[in-house]
Amino acid sequence: MPEGHILEVREVTKRFGGVTAVNHCSLAVQPGKIYGLIGPNGSGKTTLFNCITGLDRRDEGEIRFKDERIDGLKPHQVACRGIGRTFQIIRVFPELTALENLLVVSRKGGLAGNCQRAMELLEFVKLDRLQNEYAGNLSYGQQKLLEFIRVLMTDPELILLDEPAAGVNPTLLNDLLGAIRKLRVQGKTVLIVEHDMKVVMGLCEMVFVLDYGEKIAEGPPEVIQANERVMEAYFGR
Repeated sequence: MPEGHILEVREVTKRFGGVTAVNHCSLAVQPGKIYGLIGPNGSGKTTLFNCITGLDRRDEGEIRFKDERIDGLKPHQVACRGIGRTFQIIRVFPELTALENLLVVSRKGGLAGNCQRAMELLEFVKLDRLQNEYAGNLSYGQQKLLEFIRVLMTDPELILLDEPAAGVNPTLLNDLLGAIRKLRVQGKTVLIVEHDMKVVMGLCEMVFVLDYGEKIAEGPPEVIQANERVMEAYFGR
């Protein structure tokens, strides 16, 4: 693949028994851009995220981050190299406050510095007034925002978001999308799995499409929307 990519997935395959969830998938992500990863349910999107972040071990292929192979690393080792992610199912700590949810993932710096960073992030998504509220008392959308900024506490270079818009009301969704756009301005790279096509087409600069674990298309949103094979994958079954 060409030089200048922050993430490279090379012919990655992942099987679960007799089921091939990801099938010889290759994609490359350039730094400082927002990418979308779409496809019908069961097309392998979350499994590919799991392979990238070390939750699942790929059976074949290579995964490189900043030209270093990471496909044999454990999840915490991948995170320490600069990749952060969220999950489809929210994973906040309900009995900790919003502020404590951020502080618990701090890897470096003193308490004062980490508190300042956490407060800046809470303000970033307009949750600063809820800093002392237990996470379990927050709305679903607020918990999504909290999980999102908890990833940012580790200052990752690449951020993987798994269905960030699902179940979020329009007001909070606008806050989330605005925050993602600001990350791009800050030089961060974002790869998003999302079923809301309005979100994907309005936010992403490039889109990858999976179907039955295979990449069937990639390109800017307007090209993807006009791709007959993509339309067949979504509506032809």
